Formats: sequence, C-alpha cells, structure tokens
Amino acid sequence: MAMFQSFEINASGMTAQRFRSDIISENIANVNTTSTEDGTPYTRKVVTFQEKGVNGFEDYLRKARGDLIGNGVKITTVSEDHSSEYKMEYDPSNPDADENGYVTYPNVNIVTEMTNLIDASRAYEANATAFEASKGMAQLGLNIGQ
Repeated sequence: MAMFQSFEINASGMTAQRFRSDIISENIANVNTTSTEDGTPYTRKVVTFQEKGVNGFEDYLRKARGDLIGNGVKITTVSEDHSSEYKMEYDPSNPDADENGYVTYPNVNIVTEMTNLIDASRAYEANATAFEASKGMAQLGLNIGQ
C-alpha cells in the first residue's frame, strides 16, 4: 500500500460521513415542512455510498493477485425515501389541510434520524482516528533515518 493511500481512504470516509450528517440535518430541519415548492410535504432523503472503483492497470493487477486494498468510498446517490409512510394528522385549521382536515407531514422520524446521526458521527470519528494513526506511523517511519 502506498504511504498516502491510507490518508486518501480515511479522508474519503470522513468526507462521506460529513455529507451524510448534512443530509440527516436537513431531514431533521424539515420534520414539520408540510409544503415544499411543488406543494407536497418534504420527503426524507437517504445517502448511498459505494466503494471507489478500480481505476488503472495496477489496481486490476492487485485485485488479480488477491491484494484486497480498498480505494475509499464515494457518494453514489442522494435519493428520496418513498418506502416509509407520511404522517397524517388531523388539524383542519392548518392551511395545508386536505378537504377532510388532515395534514400530511414528512416521513421523517426523529429517533431514526438521531440514531443515523450518531452512527455517522462515530464513523467519522473512526476515520479520523485511523487517519491520525496512519499519520503517526508515517512520521515514525520518516524519523527512522535520523
């Protein structure tokens, strides 16, 4: 493994988890948004990650030899969650109420979002710790020649 490859892997993980935290924060901020620009309630967003692809001949050669060295992570999509139900609440005085007096609230569950935020935070911390460990090993390696 190249000396700086571990830095790139950890940095990509930290970047991905920071972006995931931003999307989770957006979900939490819009928990009560009953009407967006298109007139529908806010829909929860979900981030999908994928391992960075194999790029060059050297990567294919390593994979063929069985050297399973990761390339980091990348964000593939930010999609809307259409699998969970919107919340319906009876409030005929709300301007967004339908003809029966029900207001459709976003499909954002605060407990789920907070759990995901803790998970993203822990993953970020793990990547930061691994980055610091790699940096420490690189510094020790450079100091051997002194």
